[in-house]
Amino acid sequence: MNILLTNDDGIGSEGLLKLADVLRSRLGHRVYVIAPDVDRSGVSHGISILNGPVKLSARGEDTWRCSGLPADCVIVAMLGGLEEKPDLVLSGINRGANLGTDLVYSGTAAAARQASIMGVPAIALSLNGSGVYHWDMAVSWSADHLEELAALWEENTFLNVNIPNTPAGPEGMVITRPVIKHYNDKMSMVTSRGSTRWCFLEYGQEVNEPGEGTDHDAVSRNFVSISTVCNQPAVKKIRS
Repeated sequence: MNILLTNDDGIGSEGLLKLADVLRSRLGHRVYVIAPDVDRSGVSHGISILNGPVKLSARGEDTWRCSGLPADCVIVAMLGGLEEKPDLVLSGINRGANLGTDLVYSGTAAAARQASIMGVPAIALSLNGSGVYHWDMAVSWSADHLEELAALWEENTFLNVNIPNTPAGPEGMVITRPVIKHYNDKMSMVTSRGSTRWCFLEYGQEVNEPGEGTDHDAVSRNFVSISTVCNQPAVKKIRS
């Protein structure tokens, strides 16, 4: 299978490089890597190639760093940047979870969404937690369940997968829905000479709306969360 691997953490991300190695050496897939040259976390579905060219620089065999954003990496791959069109796009493994409302901001999710929009099965992979990340566990789990995950893909959607960050690995996997999150961020501001204002974001305490069946609930119970995310905007009929 021909696989395109990308992310939003950047070309040097441990989750990206370890996954590429296992997919190539253990499973024998042809893996192309096109990933941002620097960390592009939180850029959502920005597309910089609309405003000018992006640059691909070779970093190794079938591996390139891209001057653009995660969605750019997928676009250039699909429109001729690769020798052949991939059969599957994997975005990740992201450093930290992408649960619920995080999908609005995530470059990891955007890359998977872009691939699916262009008609290729796509999966966003994220490892929950912070501090010490158990990459080998997450990579091994992803490789072991790759075909199973790919079989769940449906047209006009992408899969959002979150893996609990535990050394022994997850208890299993469940189908979930994205949770609604409230970030409660604040801003501080300093005014300097000339009335210039410096604005600093202060992260707040995240609050997840309660409910069984959400991605947050699954990961908190040491289960891999798998959510199907639709690419098409939902239209709600307004009552007349």
